[in-house]
Amino acid sequence: MAASNVQEFRPKPPDTEKITINLGYVDLGHVDLMVQEGFYSNRTDFIRTAIRNQLERHADVVRQSTARKSLDLGLRNYSREDLEAARRAGETLHINVLGLASIAQDVTPELARATIASVSVLGALHASPAVKAALADRMR
Repeated sequence: MAASNVQEFRPKPPDTEKITINLGYVDLGHVDLMVQEGFYSNRTDFIRTAIRNQLERHADVVRQSTARKSLDLGLRNYSREDLEAARRAGETLHINVLGLASIAQDVTPELARATIASVSVLGALHASPAVKAALADRMR
């Protein structure tokens, strides 16, 4: 028998985004050799490490670009309440995120169009398909 005071939590969004890369056979063989020799636990570990090393190598340029473009860095959530407050204040939002921008699932396409003037996301945008479609002409 289920308790009547149990609340269902929203599922946690994944903290990673899946990408696909194409490697030549020789490069892939080198990666597999590094894994086989125990330098990395698997191909994904190697690729993540290589990416992090490149990001660290260019950290100053990334920091300067982030500041110049006024990007919010990391995870930025936009709730229905946030958008309704912007609408009441007569404001429109310019979403500029480096990381993950998330628009709540209960945001209607109409509310999104009324309150979001532009969307620029370097990383990933999580929103319902209807909201993404409603904002398609505002995405850069």
